[in-house]
Amino acid sequence: MTSAGVEIRPWGRLETGQVVRMAILRNTRGFEARVGDYGATIVGIRAPDRDGRLGEVVLGFADFADYVSTAYRAARPCFGATIGRYANRIKGARFTLDGQEHALTPNEGDNQLHGGPRGFDQRLWTMETLPGQNGVRFSLISPDGDQGFPGTLRVSVEMAVADDQDSLILRYRATTDRPTHVNLTAHPYFNLDREADTIRDHRLQVFADRFTPADGQSIPTGEIADLADRPLDLRTPAALGDVVDHPDLSQSRGLNHNYVLTKARPGALERAARLLEPRTGRCLEVWTTEPGLQVYSAGFLPTLAGRREERFEREAGVCLETQHFPDSPNQDRFPSTRLNPGEVFTSETQLRFTVETRT
Repeated sequence: MTSAGVEIRPWGRLETGQVVRMAILRNTRGFEARVGDYGATIVGIRAPDRDGRLGEVVLGFADFADYVSTAYRAARPCFGATIGRYANRIKGARFTLDGQEHALTPNEGDNQLHGGPRGFDQRLWTMETLPGQNGVRFSLISPDGDQGFPGTLRVSVEMAVADDQDSLILRYRATTDRPTHVNLTAHPYFNLDREADTIRDHRLQVFADRFTPADGQSIPTGEIADLADRPLDLRTPAALGDVVDHPDLSQSRGLNHNYVLTKARPGALERAARLLEPRTGRCLEVWTTEPGLQVYSAGFLPTLAGRREERFEREAGVCLETQHFPDSPNQDRFPSTRLNPGEVFTSETQLRFTVETRT
């Protein structure tokens, strides 16, 4: 019988000499998640296949040094990291709040992506165990003016493995002392069969009938459009290889789109997506309180190699990022990402792993 709980161990050091730690979260079923305090990162998840064999299901490196290598920093794939202050893109790296324009730090041409050149994925968070849970809490203080954002933001992310099912639960919380914008997510790349080099045989279903069309820079046009008769329509499960090869998705090199989730009510914890790998039978359901899901099939992922023979290339994983919509601070029609003093931003996402038996 596997012992449940939390094991914390040293994982590496930053150039400053600060120690980086990893927590191993387990339940008695054998399900395991490994998370690190650098970037509040999901380093690994081990889930069973239909024969009960545990296997890795996300992309990541065993050696911490690979997360701060020159190649990794240049590519910045954000393997498993917590993204903030603002996940996804903000057009022109600026927004106006209460009549005042705030110039952000750009890092993708004129735009800002994933919180700027030094987002939350590149910070050392404080980590503490959660009493009575197989989990930890990561905490971070982002000072006023960080990457151009107004207000001192206090952020926490709880990551916990459920006792009664093979699930990793993510709970986000943030407060501010000035009006600001917040959009937090986790950025794991899922591959439910790591013996394969690609996710092309995975079958994906997204519970959304609308999306936000974007321009050539992946900035939303402001429209919310119907998915019917488009290659992006994933209301019926489809093999990812068939989807990403569609000619209409050549510019985006496959999927890199924000889906407007079908919600019974705003803020409800509901199913967003279902990912199935037929050979192993592994299945992932993503549940979230967030209104959107960014699906990225890793079409721009460069070849990255680790010190322990890991090697990841284009389409090696698929990201299912639960979040608010891209560029919401500049789009009045989108759900607001504004956070005011005295308010508390909260969000929850659950990664639920099951097995589909042979039919």
